[in-house]
Amino acid sequence: MEGTSPPKILLRDLSMTFPGAMNGVPLPVFERVNLRVEEGEFVCIVGPSGCGKTTLLNVIAGFLKTTGGHVLIDGEEVLVPDHRRIFIFQECGVFPWLRVDENVGFGILHSPKENRRRIIRHYVEMVGLTGFEKAYPSELSGGMKQRVEIARALAANPDVLFMDEPFGALDYFTRLRMRAELVSIWEREKKTILFVTHDVEEAMQLADRVVVMSRRPATIRTIIEITLPRPRVLDAQEYIDMRNGIFEAMGLDHSGLGSASDAKKSSD
Repeated sequence: MEGTSPPKILLRDLSMTFPGAMNGVPLPVFERVNLRVEEGEFVCIVGPSGCGKTTLLNVIAGFLKTTGGHVLIDGEEVLVPDHRRIFIFQECGVFPWLRVDENVGFGILHSPKENRRRIIRHYVEMVGLTGFEKAYPSELSGGMKQRVEIARALAANPDVLFMDEPFGALDYFTRLRMRAELVSIWEREKKTILFVTHDVEEAMQLADRVVVMSRRPATIRTIIEITLPRPRVLDAQEYIDMRNGIFEAMGLDHSGLGSASDAKKSSD
């Protein structure tokens, strides 16, 4: 999905090493990571556990300083976090002492009162929480709390959303529903989204492209473009073939075990 216009996000030979992380020995996390993300694109990053997906996202967002290479957003190097780019974590980040409407409006406190009310109403409705505006987080389910966090992020009108396994703590059926709702919201808002997940099915259902990372020190093994129309039919043969291609790129078969090629290598 590479265009002629400048990319929204550009990673150039990005590397990250934690000095003295293992008994004084430097720990290389990832190296030579190059990636171009276009405006309005939905990109998922997958890879083995511990390969540095979350660290990569934190570097791109400006929370961690890279030890090599460059991150550029809109052509400008990222050195610190920016209010135009919002990070949504796996652990629910809603403020328990604020009601739903107060949480959603937290990032737009500077806005005139009537405009703030209009924005809050718009995003509360968009995430399906109309009628719960005055509820506190303790009165909501896990999925509803995640909707509040997404609404709060969107209300601040960010350029980019960084999402680090935001549905990982939810039950299976809630995750399915949240994925469908996120796609619906993204199709309306067209925000640029970088989404880290360990779940290949989740990446398949959400992404325009799936970036597959190798084991640590991680590099990009491959990037798979998901050309299927949304909503995606999970038992369609083309879907299954693409999903299995991602598993294979990760060195796994569809059951999550080592691939036949890996088994052969280990026996040689």
